[in-house]
Formats: sequence, structure tokens, C-alpha cells
Amino acid sequence: MKYGIIGGSGLTKLKDLRIDHREIVKTPYGEASAPLIHGKFGDVELVFLPRHGSGHRLPPDRINYRANIWAMKQLGIREVIGIATVGGISSPPNSLVIPDQIIDYTWGREQTFFDGQDGNVSHIDFSEPYCESLRKKLIVAARASGSHPITEGVYGATQGPRLETAAEIRRMRQDGCDLVGMTAMPEASLAREAGLCYATCALVVNWAAGIGDEGPISQELINRYLDQGMQSVKGLILELETS
Repeated sequence: MKYGIIGGSGLTKLKDLRIDHREIVKTPYGEASAPLIHGKFGDVELVFLPRHGSGHRLPPDRINYRANIWAMKQLGIREVIGIATVGGISSPPNSLVIPDQIIDYTWGREQTFFDGQDGNVSHIDFSEPYCESLRKKLIVAARASGSHPITEGVYGATQGPRLETAAEIRRMRQDGCDLVGMTAMPEASLAREAGLCYATCALVVNWAAGIGDEGPISQELINRYLDQGMQSVKGLILELETS
């Protein structure tokens, strides 16, 4: 089994990935964020794509989500894992969270393959936005690697690239959000439209605005948790089911 891994801000490359080859995939929606990397990480075969492009050049609202998901489908990938660094609303920094729900606060993004251009419009069931079988695999792999994942949570997807105001986070907390990030949508819904099994592995790297007592959110603050947390993410990947 070969997994698709879409890496976020903290995972622009996989150190120790044994690279077989890189592939530029052209899709009806343009090119993906970067060449897709085929290789093995431990015993796990995967195709890796940095969501924000080589050198982290694409802000969340400029990512070609349709091309990224279509490229995975075109390569025959059936299960896609979205790695995300997020802010914590109820989940504290250094938590590894496998969310089970999404609230979408984004706007203006190309968010469907069924845009009516070819006369084909479809309405997918998105009641449960994440693939439950893949969520369970992530939870099992995280525990096998020695982590203690939070096994459910609501991911609030915001527009970015700026961080949120404290008032926005208060509203999101009232809405039931546990995490705040910028890339869950439309990545998850496009994967559902494409018939792919998709789940998110979210690493909390800071308290969201107005929560906690660590002061203003800074890159230094984020980096405090990022390196350690990404070791947990890599450990999870190494423990993924390979058959």
C-alpha cells in the first residue's frame, strides 16, 4: 500500500525519506504545488507533496488544492494524510490530534471539481468529513510510536495567511472548534469528491490568539514545539500499516 502525504508548514520535506523519483504531474487544474516525491520512509511506501510548494512559497489561500488532490488520484493513491500545524483552542501545544470534524471559515477558494464547467454538478455527503478507517490507522500508528494522540476534535479552517484575532478565536470556541488552521478546506472536501480516503494529523504548535499566557504568537514560540512535535509525526508515519 502506498500512502499520499501532504505536508504542511512544519513538514516541507521528509528527512531520511529514501527517494525513488520525483514527478511533475499535470492535471486539468494546473500543476500541483511541487513535484511529487515517490519513496520509502522506513518500510512505508509513499508519495510526498509539500502543500505550500518548494521553499514554502504558497500562502494557504493561493494553494492549488484541486491540482494537489487530482495529482494524488492520478497517481493511483487511495489514502491521503494531510499533515497540519495548528493553533490550539481546547487542545494544548505539543498535542497530536486526529480531528473528526471541520468547520469551514474560508472563502473564495476553488473548492470543487463539480463547478458546472462540463455540465456535471454533484453534491457529496460530507457529514463525516474524514475517512474513519484512515483516522483509526493514524490513531493506532501514533500509539504504536509512543505518542498519546487526541482522537477527536473540530478543526476550524480559516482563510489566512494572517493569524486570527482574539475575538475570532472566542467565536470559534463558541462554535465548538478545538483547533484552528488554514488548510483543511477545501483539501478534505476535494478528497471526498475524488473518492479518496483522507484524514488529518494535526500538530498543535501554539495556543490560539487570546488563549494561554505565553504572550504574542511568534515564530520562536511556534518553533519551541515544532521540532519535537514533528518527531512524533514522523514516528507515526513509520508505524503506518504497510499491507
